[in-house]
Amino acid sequence: MDNLKKIGLTALGTALVASSAHAATMDVTGATSLFFNGEDNSDKGNGWSMTDSIFFKASGEMDNGFTVSTSIELDAAGTNGTGAGADRSIAIDFGDMGKLTFSGDGGSGPIGAWDDVTPSANEEAHGVATAGTATGATSDAADDNIFIFDYTAMDGLALKASYTPSNTTASIDSSSEIGALYTGIDGLSVYAAMGENNDASNSADLSNFAIKYAMGAITVGYQNNEVDFGTGTSDRDFTAAGVSYAVSDDLSVSYNISEVDYESSTLQNQEATGVSFSYTSGGLTVSATHSVIDNVAGAAAADNTGYEVNFIFAF
Repeated sequence: MDNLKKIGLTALGTALVASSAHAATMDVTGATSLFFNGEDNSDKGNGWSMTDSIFFKASGEMDNGFTVSTSIELDAAGTNGTGAGADRSIAIDFGDMGKLTFSGDGGSGPIGAWDDVTPSANEEAHGVATAGTATGATSDAADDNIFIFDYTAMDGLALKASYTPSNTTASIDSSSEIGALYTGIDGLSVYAAMGENNDASNSADLSNFAIKYAMGAITVGYQNNEVDFGTGTSDRDFTAAGVSYAVSDDLSVSYNISEVDYESSTLQNQEATGVSFSYTSGGLTVSATHSVIDNVAGAAAADNTGYEVNFIFAF
């Protein structure tokens, strides 16, 4: 009898707690993919791997009209899918006053979010894994435990800002970014952002500029990024261009190029070209990229060719 009383009281307490909470919307979605990556100038080994993600999302409206939402993505991370990853964030939508997001992992400010927005059916020109680590489009601060603010200033003009707090001796000073996206002309998108990376003692000033224009089935784009360090000869400029063509509602193809110009005289410009396609049928998307990267990471004659194929299932 005592056990039955305990069960009844526990159920009653749970019901009371549940009834005091605001109504919320819960969503669970997922995706998985089969992935193949290969390259010409090194022993890749087994190029087959898989990815998987489950997304948990919840949102609810507060008494003052603000909407609070949280999102967690659980996925396998690391080499050959070992390890655990969990992108997560909480956001407060203030309506006309903008939205504030705190990202524990997986978020980024305008420099990272707009690092290369040139149109592509699958990958950036330098995005396919090859022997050596290709230099990326930019060098923004770490994106863990970061505040991100999005605000629509007017029709066609959206502002985006971020603040990354300092973190022990690894990041003595905080880092911040601010950017603007103009879409006031039909088919045209103009991106501009600036910020700083204070993750190390030799901090860097960052800037991004990009323009993209869609004309029917064709979209063209151009990007220029700069990374300027306080001392030394590590500055670099990144430029990219791309064109994509929507053959149909389901099939797209693209051609992309990019170049990294290093300040250091000991490094050669990294140059990359890539062709991609993407085909969607129901919940299945098949995409692929073939890239040629010369002077990987600035190393003279470190040339390689890489290719990847993705089979992505959404549910």
